[in-house]
Amino acid sequence: TYSNIEKMSAQLKTMGAMFDWDRMVITADPEYYKWTQWLFLFMYKNGLAYKKKVTANWCPSCNTVLANEQVIGEGVCERCDTKVIQKDLEQWLFKITDFADDLIGGLDKLDWPEKTKTMQKNWIGRSEGAEVKFKLKDSDNVIPVFTTRADTLFGATFMVLAPEHPLVAEIATTEHQKAVEAYLEKTLSKTELQRLEGEKEKTGVFTGAYAINPASGEEIPIWISDYVLMSYGHGAIMAVPAHDERDYAFAKRFDLPIVEVIKGGNIENEPYAGDGEHINSGYLNGLNKEAAIAKIIDKLSKEGIAKKTVNYKLRDWLISRQRYWGAPIPIVYCEKCGEQPVPEKDLPVKLPENVGFKPTGESPLKLDNDFVNTICPKCGGTAKRETDTMDTFVCSSWYFLRYADPNNDKEFASKENIKKWLPVDMYVGGAEHSVLHLLYSRFFVKALHKHGYLNFDEPFTALRHQGMILGPNGLKMSKSKGNVVDPDEIVDEFGADAVRLYMGFMGPYDQGGPWNPKSLAGVRRFIDKVWALYDGEICENEGENDELMILNQTIKKVGEDLDDFRFNTAISQLMILV
Repeated sequence: TYSNIEKMSAQLKTMGAMFDWDRMVITADPEYYKWTQWLFLFMYKNGLAYKKKVTANWCPSCNTVLANEQVIGEGVCERCDTKVIQKDLEQWLFKITDFADDLIGGLDKLDWPEKTKTMQKNWIGRSEGAEVKFKLKDSDNVIPVFTTRADTLFGATFMVLAPEHPLVAEIATTEHQKAVEAYLEKTLSKTELQRLEGEKEKTGVFTGAYAINPASGEEIPIWISDYVLMSYGHGAIMAVPAHDERDYAFAKRFDLPIVEVIKGGNIENEPYAGDGEHINSGYLNGLNKEAAIAKIIDKLSKEGIAKKTVNYKLRDWLISRQRYWGAPIPIVYCEKCGEQPVPEKDLPVKLPENVGFKPTGESPLKLDNDFVNTICPKCGGTAKRETDTMDTFVCSSWYFLRYADPNNDKEFASKENIKKWLPVDMYVGGAEHSVLHLLYSRFFVKALHKHGYLNFDEPFTALRHQGMILGPNGLKMSKSKGNVVDPDEIVDEFGADAVRLYMGFMGPYDQGGPWNPKSLAGVRRFIDKVWALYDGEICENEGENDELMILNQTIKKVGEDLDDFRFNTAISQLMILV
């Protein structure tokens, strides 16, 4: 790690990158992750860090837990492309959900790409609706569901529970027990992402139980299907197949009733999700969507059956990792005192050095007795350390704060330096971090602001994404593909100025493109041409009017383009001038 840092730093310096190298931080240094651990304790003491048993994404190859944001594509690990499975584990989480509304509301004041802001809003997934209680037939139990379309309640012809719903085992009848158990076993390996994407043909199983539709009073069957997630709402839905695409597909697959309650579509062929006049809906008949929602929620609320509520897709951030590489979680476990935070004076809790790095399914830190065995900070008795490490995104979620005061050994940064240097005026980073680093950093800043450590609540006032420079063959650079461009070699051949200028000229900054050695040679010729202008006698004339006009246009164009990150057109304008 340190040799790679040294090499890459040298390459950046060779290319003339203008950074304040005195402010460099290395997140792997104990002097840095001491403050990551301090921030964990800050979260813990303010009720924003907690441990509980969760169904987590598990990579069988990396042998570690993954956050939802780290499961990509067809439900694979972002690091190794291995199919991700589900596993029940005791894990540490940060309560990012406490800031869901602030995270959405704060986006409006930011100069960020609209696509990125939309991605964050969709990831948080705020929905206004109602919680409606469905009573089980011949039972005192009720099943609450969240819905944004309470007006379609008369069209709910069945219910669907998530496979993990706690009532599944209780309500499944003897006749359907084996089928239910078989289905549960089958769905265990699917990630939330796979289940959200769904299959061409819906899967499910009937429990044998029934619920009472609180609007119509009719008995409706209760099914189980993996397209319903326990992590959203209450892990149960009221299925309205006439007006919901997934419910429609499920009803068609299992020949369940489809009752139209809103005019405007052709439910023989497809569900209708638009607005229209309500039909087959008793006291809602003739009303439009908004009026019907208000009326049914008001009525059912008075009966104690429903209440207005807000729901979110965002889940708390699971930070536990079963890897060596990460900041140790500063918690110890004492048989007498239970879970105890490590005192701030004892930070950092350093990573042990003599352990294996290969993942085994358990944290490598468990294998080092000198690390594990410690003293309880409360009673002084024997205790054991937490052996999971933090997701490395925790360390990268606050590094910009440390830049303001990188050598401070008393606090992560002084208030004076924070006020002087922050927030960040312009931040440049990849769009792939829209719901990872960029969201986590905003959460950290909002939490610290709420508790008085920061005088701002957004880390990055403006944001621009850079494109990716591909190999000469148009593919992502990779050693295995043999298309990696060595910056040292091209600087030696063409010079740092030519390389820097070409990187700005090769295309729109936010798009990138394939590396083209021929174009690089052309940029080098342009630099030689500029140099040749000053290789002779300097003229004393002020210039003709048309020349001054072109010069003025160039100054204006280049200035505006630089402000807007249009480096390619700024360079093109300079080429026209010369």
